[in-house]
Amino acid sequence: MIDYHLDDDGVATITWNVQDRPMNVINSDTLAAFGKAVDKAVADDVVTGIIVASARKEFIVGADLAGAAAGGLVDIVKKIHAITRQMETGGTPFVAAINGHALGGGYEFALSCHRRIAADAPRLKIGLPEAKLGLLPGGGGTQRLPRLIGAQAALPLMLEGRELDQQAALKGGLIDDIVPADQLLTAAKAWLKTEDAAKATQPWDRKGFRMPGGAAGQQVFVAGTAMLRARTHGNYPAQQDIMSAVYEGSLLDIDSALAVETRYFVHTAGTDQARNMVRFFFSVTDANKLGRRPDGIDRLKVGKVGVLGAGMMGAGIAYASAKAGIDVVLLDTSLDQAEKGKNYSAGLIDKAVRRKRLDAAAGEALLGRIHCTTDYDDLAGVDLVIEAVFEDRAIKADVTKQAEAVLAPETLFATNTSTLPITGLAEASGRPDRFVGLHFFSPVDRMPLVEIIRGAETSDDTLAHAMDYVKAIAKTPIVVNDSRGFFTSRVFATYVGEGIAMLAEGINPALIENAGKMAGMPVGPLALADEVSIELMHRIRQQTKADLGSDDRPAPSDAVVAMMAETLGRMGKKVGKGFYDYPDDGPKRLWPDLGVHFPLADDQPDVEQVIKRLIYIQSVETARCLEENVVTDPRDADVGSVLGWGFAPFRGGAVSQIDTVGVDHFVAECDRLAQAHGERFAPPAMLRSMAEEGKRFYAA
Repeated sequence: MIDYHLDDDGVATITWNVQDRPMNVINSDTLAAFGKAVDKAVADDVVTGIIVASARKEFIVGADLAGAAAGGLVDIVKKIHAITRQMETGGTPFVAAINGHALGGGYEFALSCHRRIAADAPRLKIGLPEAKLGLLPGGGGTQRLPRLIGAQAALPLMLEGRELDQQAALKGGLIDDIVPADQLLTAAKAWLKTEDAAKATQPWDRKGFRMPGGAAGQQVFVAGTAMLRARTHGNYPAQQDIMSAVYEGSLLDIDSALAVETRYFVHTAGTDQARNMVRFFFSVTDANKLGRRPDGIDRLKVGKVGVLGAGMMGAGIAYASAKAGIDVVLLDTSLDQAEKGKNYSAGLIDKAVRRKRLDAAAGEALLGRIHCTTDYDDLAGVDLVIEAVFEDRAIKADVTKQAEAVLAPETLFATNTSTLPITGLAEASGRPDRFVGLHFFSPVDRMPLVEIIRGAETSDDTLAHAMDYVKAIAKTPIVVNDSRGFFTSRVFATYVGEGIAMLAEGINPALIENAGKMAGMPVGPLALADEVSIELMHRIRQQTKADLGSDDRPAPSDAVVAMMAETLGRMGKKVGKGFYDYPDDGPKRLWPDLGVHFPLADDQPDVEQVIKRLIYIQSVETARCLEENVVTDPRDADVGSVLGWGFAPFRGGAVSQIDTVGVDHFVAECDRLAQAHGERFAPPAMLRSMAEEGKRFYAA
C-alpha cells in the first residue's frame, strides 16, 4: 500500500500505491502503513527531506467511506491529525508531489506538507469536496486551508465542495507550483534542497502567526452565516458546522483548533443528512458502474448513432454523443431543421471555447462528428438509433418503420419519451426485443440522468447495450419497467400537481413556492410547472384521459391546468406568462391576478405542513412504483429522484426519505394526509406491511 525509498542524498520518498482499491484511498490499513513510513522517515537522522508521492494515476482521493463506516470515521480522523502534526512539527521538510486528483483527505495530507507541487496533468482536481457528501473536512482542512489562504477565500471552497484544476488552485494559493508531469519528482527533490525547506515550519506554527485577511476575514462570518441560511434553509448541517469550525478554530492555536474540528466532524457524520448523502453517493457510484447490467453479455462499443429529430432533445442527444467521440447521423424532415439542431451544438462548443473549457480544435472535431441528413439510407451501419421526435404515437411509429427498413437486424432502436408506454410504441417495430426506451432530461448537455425503460419484449441484450451507450456518453443510468409516465415523469408530476392543487385550495402561492424551496427542491412547484410548460402538461393530461377512458382518475390540479391553458392562455415560461410573469426588464414574479382566479382561503396552513405535503406525495408515489414493480431497486428510485428532477439531496432520495422518518411514522402521516387531502396520499399495502414488520428499505 505504501512504498518507501531512501536516496543516497538523504531524500525519502513515501509513495502511495494502494493495490486493492481502484484509487489511493484513506482507511485504517493505509493510514497505519503511511504513519509507519512517516515515523521511519522523521526518526532517521540520515533523511534530509521527504516527498509524499503516488504510484497511481491520482494522488490521494480521500477516505474510503465504505471501509471507514466499519473502522470508525472518528478513529480515522484522529489518526490523520496525529500523522499530519508529526509531518508538520517533526523537523524534516515534507513536499507533496501531486500527480493527479488530490481530494478530501488526500489534499489534507498535502496541506500538511511544507510545499505543494502539482503536475501539469489533464483533468487533475484539487479540493475539499466533503460538503457534497454531507460531511466536513475532518483531516485538518477546516483549520489549515483558512490559515493558508484566509477564511474569506477558503469558506466558499469548502461550503460548496469545489474541485479546482491546478491552474485555479495555484491562483488561489492552494498549491505552490506547477511543473511538467515528467519533472514532478525532480522539482520536489530540488525544493527540498532550498533554504525555505530547511526551515521546515508551517506558517501557523510560527510565533506571531495571524490568519490571512485580518479583520475583513472575521467579518465574512457575519454576512456568510446569513447568506448560508438563505441558501440552505438550514437543511445542510455540514455547511453550518464548517462555518462554526472555521470561526471557532480561528480563535485558537492549531492543535486546539483541530480538536474543535473533530468535535464538529463527529456531529456532522452522525446526522441523517450525512447518512443519506453518503448512501446516495454509493448508489450513484453503483449506477455509474452499471451495477444493474445483465451478466454474461458482451459490451457494445458504440461508434456511430442515428438521431431521429433535431429538436431540442434530439440536438442535445447528438451533442452528448459527439462529445463522447461518437459519430452522429442527425436526421430531420428538412436539412434546415437538421442544421438548426447541429447549430445547437455549435453554440455549446463556442461557449466552452470562450470559457477555455475546450480547445478550439477539439471543438471543431466534435462538431465535425455530427452529420445532418434527411435520408434514412444514411442510417445504414449505425450501432444505435435514438428516436426523439414529437410526442405523438403516429409520428413515432412512422419514423420507426422508416428507420428499421435500412437497419441491420441487430441494431438497437431506442425511443426518447417521457410518458408514452414503451410496449405500445414497440408495436410499430419489427423486432420489439431490440426496442427500448431512453428517457433523457432537458437540457441534455447538463442533466446527468438517463432513465432506461424496459418494454414487455425488451431483451437482456438490448437492456445491457442501452446501458453501455449511456455509460459511453458519461450519463448515469437507472433501469425501470414500462408503465405510463415510467418512474421519473410519474413521480415528478406529483410535486408539481400538489403545488397546483394547493393553489386551487386557496393556499397563498408565495407560501407554496417558498415551502418548495425550503423543502430542498431547486424551485417551487408553480415555477417548475412554467418551466415544463403548462400547455404540455394539459396536452399530456388530455392524452392520458383519452387512453384510459373510464379507468382515468382525475387529479385536483386538472381544473387549474385546464383553466390556465384553455381559458387564460397562460402556457408557461416559453410564452412569457404562466403562474409567473416574465418581464423583459426584470426577474420573474408571481402573476398578480392569481388571487383573482384562485382566491386565498381565510385560514392558511403552517409552512411545515405545506413542506410535508410536497415531499410526502413524492415518496408515497415512489413507494407505489416499487410495489407495482415499475422500479425494482430502491437505489434506482433515489438516484432517479435526485438526478432526474432535483429531489432534495439532503434527504437522500424519495425512498431514503421514508427510511429517515421511519416507515411506521411515514405510514401514519400519510394516513392523516389522506384523510385531510385525498386518497392520493394513501400508503400502498407494501408500506403498511413493512411498517407492521419493522422493515426498512436500506440496512440501518
